[in-house]
Amino acid sequence: METTLVKTETAGQLAALQDASERVRDYLAGSVAANTTRAYRGDWRHFTTWCDDHGLDSLPATPEAVALYLAALAETHKPATLTRRVSAISQAHQAAGFESPTGALLVRKALGGIKRAKGTAQAAKAPLTVADLQHIVRDCLPDGAKGVRDRALLLLGFAAALRRSELVGIDVEHLTFVPEGVIVTLPRSKTDQEGTGEPVGVPYGQHPETCPVRALAAWLELAGITSGPVFRPVDRHGNIGAGRLTDKAVALTVQHYVRAIGRDAAAYGGHSLRAGFATAAAGAGVHERDIMRQTRHHSTAMVRRYIRDGGLFCANAAGALGL
Repeated sequence: METTLVKTETAGQLAALQDASERVRDYLAGSVAANTTRAYRGDWRHFTTWCDDHGLDSLPATPEAVALYLAALAETHKPATLTRRVSAISQAHQAAGFESPTGALLVRKALGGIKRAKGTAQAAKAPLTVADLQHIVRDCLPDGAKGVRDRALLLLGFAAALRRSELVGIDVEHLTFVPEGVIVTLPRSKTDQEGTGEPVGVPYGQHPETCPVRALAAWLELAGITSGPVFRPVDRHGNIGAGRLTDKAVALTVQHYVRAIGRDAAAYGGHSLRAGFATAAAGAGVHERDIMRQTRHHSTAMVRRYIRDGGLFCANAAGALGL
């Protein structure tokens, strides 16, 4: 009888853990941005596999197990990756109703030691400058539908300071053309996980050939797009697809054109448009709060980095040395 009860209790615990794992997957799928969700899923899968290989429990995990995991990865992974792994482990435990082991002093000291030993500076994508964007738009775009689409993609992504996932996520229904320009209402973004919508205003440009509003209108008219995804694939024959362009395609598009103007394509990506806006605005003396309104940053830390970078050559003392 006791054996039966033990088996029943064990089966119940296993079922509970399985249910917890399902809740973890649901949580990770619905609580964060799509790109972060994919990263967290991979992080959690990596941690559980590592625990299985070393005979350790992953859910719930002990602080010792997490610290050992971090130590094992310290030589092959960046501190930023390990920080994200810790976050995924923490959120998985919280979603399953367990106390997170990542808050333990042992784990915090292990991660802090790794950061001090390896440094925490990240290799960010280079910002696309206004001059380079003008060069691309005026001299490098191909004829036909692809050139018209890419003009709109690059200019709108830059002027609206959009993340690549936000850029390809725009539908015609999210656009409102007004006398001043266009309002892009982002249905969901990294800083608006509840999907209440964030309006971003994009004014008409000073020059027709680099105006993001005119470029967007020209693309919609040429493609005959009246509903659904704004940015769509265009094949080598100029045929426009019905589906949505992928966020990876944005990065490849940016890299293609910076290569065409002689830049190192590996240093650029989809984020170069957003970073380019912030850096250019800072260099032009735009106030911090106005930059944040367009970029939708909730923290000043990142924006101030752009301001610092954008102002490196403004009133630079070395320029007055007569060299």
